[in-house]
Amino acid sequence: MDFERLNGDIKDMRRRNRGLALTVGALAGGHVLALIVILNLLGSVRTVVVPPSINKSFWVTRDKASSEYLEQMGSFIAWLVLDVTPASVDWKKDILLGYVEPEQHGELRTRQDLEAARLKRINASTFFMPQQLVPSEDAQTVVVRGRLRTQVNGLETANDLKAYLVEFSYSGGRMHLKTFKEIDHAAK
Repeated sequence: MDFERLNGDIKDMRRRNRGLALTVGALAGGHVLALIVILNLLGSVRTVVVPPSINKSFWVTRDKASSEYLEQMGSFIAWLVLDVTPASVDWKKDILLGYVEPEQHGELRTRQDLEAARLKRINASTFFMPQQLVPSEDAQTVVVRGRLRTQVNGLETANDLKAYLVEFSYSGGRMHLKTFKEIDHAAK
């Protein structure tokens, strides 16, 4: 046996093992660093979801949406509820019910069915022209103020300033309509 050759081979193998150990250590350190970064990002990531039409940039977190998103959704919901004719009321009602919170679905469906039957019976149309949107990020609400015109058989019967409260809940990555009701025009 050649001991010098054997010692040289052992030193060479130890040198390679040290290099491999440093590589494995660097990879393990990289994994730990990536895990720390991922854990720090978990609670702060904003998910971008798209409203029916995009007019402004917005953000959405786990349980809240920005005021810009609330404005867009509020005006869309107001359009679905208030801007109707006997020909469009059923179609808009079906779209609206897709946004309603599950707990409110039955009550709102009944209310919308009654309103659709009334509009068809008297051949009425309503047209809403929003003038002001007042969002509240904390409450996840929008107050929509504007002019509501009502026509029966093509003749204008009302042209009033109205205000509506649109309340949303955000769950499961989706905005749900919680409440849509008329409020005093002078209210917040």
